[in-house]
Amino acid sequence: TMFTDRSDFDYDYETLRTTGVILAVIMFVSGILIALSKKFTKCVKSSSNSNTSGTQIPKTEVPPQTV
Repeated sequence: TMFTDRSDFDYDYETLRTTGVILAVIMFVSGILIALSKKFTKCVKSSSNSNTSGTQIPKTEVPPQTV
């Protein structure tokens, strides 16, 4: 009986939908940018480390198994 007047809770669903779509697009694009920036920084770090460090363990190839 305390909450009989619910006129304060009328929502404009068109505005909510538009705001939700805009926020979804912004978060999607920022997620793509973050993922790509981590990929590019990882490539830059690996190439600079391989040129400067001479103490890397050489990779050995495993010969194919014959049956």
